[in-house]
Amino acid sequence: MSSLPIRVRLTLPFALLMAIVFATMGTVIYVRVGGALLQSVDQNLQAQAAEARSHANEGRQLLDRDVSDGPAIAQALLPDGTTEDASPATLPPLLRGGELRRVVAGERRWEIRDIPGLRGDWRLLAVPVRVDGRRAALVVGRSIAPRTETLHRLAREFLFAAPAALLVAILFGYALAAAALRPVEAMRRRAKAITASTPGARLPVPPSGDEISALAVTLNEMLDRLEGALEHERRFVADASHELRTPLSLLRGELELALRRTRTRDELLDALRSAAEETERLARLAEDLLLIARSDQDGIPLRREAVDPGPLLETVRERFLPRAEALGRSIEVVPSETPLVDGDPLRLEQAVGNLVDNALTHGEGTVSLWARDAAGVLELHVGDDGPGFPPGFAGRAFDRFSRGDDARSTPGTGLGLAIVAAIAHAHGGEVGCGPGADVWLSVPLRAGPAHREPPVGALAE
Repeated sequence: MSSLPIRVRLTLPFALLMAIVFATMGTVIYVRVGGALLQSVDQNLQAQAAEARSHANEGRQLLDRDVSDGPAIAQALLPDGTTEDASPATLPPLLRGGELRRVVAGERRWEIRDIPGLRGDWRLLAVPVRVDGRRAALVVGRSIAPRTETLHRLAREFLFAAPAALLVAILFGYALAAAALRPVEAMRRRAKAITASTPGARLPVPPSGDEISALAVTLNEMLDRLEGALEHERRFVADASHELRTPLSLLRGELELALRRTRTRDELLDALRSAAEETERLARLAEDLLLIARSDQDGIPLRREAVDPGPLLETVRERFLPRAEALGRSIEVVPSETPLVDGDPLRLEQAVGNLVDNALTHGEGTVSLWARDAAGVLELHVGDDGPGFPPGFAGRAFDRFSRGDDARSTPGTGLGLAIVAAIAHAHGGEVGCGPGADVWLSVPLRAGPAHREPPVGALAE
C-alpha cells in the first residue's frame, strides 16, 4: 500500500467510502419502496375486506364481478373449516385449525404466502365476519406480483447504475486528487533541478494560500538558509585557504632562502626563528579552525562548574601583562561584586583572552576588564581607550575571517572574535559591543545562591 502513488492511496479510501454510501442508499431505497408498495396493498385489502364483509352480510357475492378475475381473492370460512363462499370458487381453504379459530374469535391476521393453483405470492388479510348470523372468518387477498416485479426492476436498475456512478465517482476523486497534488509535482520537478550551481532558484508557490502553499514557502525559506550556509562555508574555505597560504608561502620562502647558499650560524638561527614563528601561526590557525568546525558540528564541549569572574579576569590579566608592558600599555581589572556563573573556566579564559589580544593588537591605551550583572546573565567586558570598531564593521565583527580595513596590515587570522562568539553561544550566552572599544560576552548565572570560598586569611582569623 505504501508503495502506491499518493493519488491512488487517496482514491482507494474514497472509492470504498462511496461504495458503502451507494450500497447503503440502495438498501434504504429498496426497503422504503417495498414498504410503501406493501402499505398500498394493505390499504386496498382493508377497503376490500370492508366491502366483502358488507357483501357477506347482505348475502351477495364477496367480490364484484368486475374485479373477481383480477389479482384479488376472497373467501368466507365457517368455524368447522367449510367454505361458505369463495371468489374464485376453486380456492382451497386459506385458513385451517388454530388460525381459523383465532380469526373467528375476533383476531385480525396478516400474512404473505403462496396459494396452490395461483401464481406468485399473495398478501392475505383475515378478519372475523358474520354470514347469515353465524360467526365466520373472511379472508381477502391481493397478488403482490406487481410489487415484486417493481422491486426486481428497481434492484436491476440499481445494480447497473450503482457501479456506473461508483466508477464516475472514482474517476472524479482521482482527478481531484491529481489536481490537488499537481502543485506538489511542480515543486518536485523544480526541486530536482535545483543544484549548487543554480543559486537563487526557488520552488513555485501556488496562489491558493493553502497548506501546500505554506509548504512551498517553508521549503523556500529552508533553501534560503541552506544557500546562506553554503555560501558561508564557501567563504570560510576560501578565507581559510588564503590564511593558510600566506604562512606556508613565507615558511617555504625562508627555508628556500636558507638553503640557497651557505649561511652563517646567525643567519641560520634567524631563518629558523622566522620559520618557527610561521609554524606557530599555522598551529594557532589550525587550532582555531578545528574549534570553529567543532562548534558547527556538535558544539564546543564544555566542562561546566561554578566560576568566579574576579579570579578569572585576574588570570587573563596576568597572562597578557608581559605583552602589554612590552607595548608600553597596561591592563587593569575593575573590582566588582558579581555572582558565580555556570561555565567552563578554560573556555571562558580563552574567550576573554581573545578579547584582550584583540584590544592589545588593535586598541590604544589601558585595557580594562570588568564583569557586570545584567538581568540573569553576567557580562564579561574588555575595553580600551581606542576608537573601537570602524564604522559599519560592528555588525560583522564576530563573523569568521572578518577584519576591518585598518586591521588587515596587522597580524591575525580574523577568527579571534568568531571563537569568542562560538564560546558564548556554547554557554547559552551572546556577544556584543558597546560604544567605543567595549566588547563583551554574556554567560548564564549559576543556579542557586552565589557562594565563594573565604580567603585563607579569613579562615585563620
